[in-house]
Amino acid sequence: MTTQMKPIRSFLFVPGNKESMLDKAANARADALILDLEDSVPPAEKLAARALVARKIPELIAQGQRIWVRINRTAHIYDLDDIVAIAQPGVEGIFISKPWGPEDVHMAACMLAEAETRANLPLGSLRLIPLLETARSLQLAFEIAQHERVPAIVGATAKNADVGRALKYVWTAEGRESEYMKSRVVMAARAAGKQPIGGIWQQIKDLEGLAKASAFDRQLGMSGELALHPMQVETINRAYTPTAEDIAYYQGMIDALEEAQKQGRASVMYDGEHIDIAHVKTAREIIALAQSFNR
Repeated sequence: MTTQMKPIRSFLFVPGNKESMLDKAANARADALILDLEDSVPPAEKLAARALVARKIPELIAQGQRIWVRINRTAHIYDLDDIVAIAQPGVEGIFISKPWGPEDVHMAACMLAEAETRANLPLGSLRLIPLLETARSLQLAFEIAQHERVPAIVGATAKNADVGRALKYVWTAEGRESEYMKSRVVMAARAAGKQPIGGIWQQIKDLEGLAKASAFDRQLGMSGELALHPMQVETINRAYTPTAEDIAYYQGMIDALEEAQKQGRASVMYDGEHIDIAHVKTAREIIALAQSFNR
């Protein structure tokens, strides 16, 4: 089983009970969609939303969309009926909310295996991204990230939402109160070889605030984030995409070291800085990342 996945800058939530929103979701140009069966769906519409999402999945995949589904949690476990309904060819996996720790992730993974078997899908084809919204799950972020079905973990800090309530911090636009938490998620994900996902900026129309928050998360090491509305996608994608200036700078760095190596040197002064092979490894990774978003 492989848990590596192509980088995702923007995961866009789409309410699973709104057919018009599901039909329009492909136009948002998000790297991936999260078809939501959980908090954005009223309790009375859960069953209808499950059926609608199950019906819409093949259509969205045919349009080239990367599909994830956020499932519900019942009183004691995650909703097996949700998982069985979305276990279809081409679906990348599920998001699970508020796991208490690795044991919940393991339980959800076993449920995925059961759904794969029932749907005649290859075992391990569906992956699992946990939303770390409890204090215990954040404390055990590395243990959670190590699970073989987990390609990414989410450390989202929406205003007045689950994480803030769990940690009892007071939200600010600057994010000082959640900086340690986000860095912890980044460290855990990177140590496990997985992707750290940030967000959420719930002031939908404040795109300037979103740009600042996204840039800050990117500086901390996040690889992408969750989006609540299609109008946020472009800002998020831009924040996590190396610019043309970045690419030119790092390509120049590579060229400078290669020229120095031809002359028998292992380092060089580039743009006023000492550069060696370690810096060029970083440069190559950034250029490869930029290229991955153009394929």
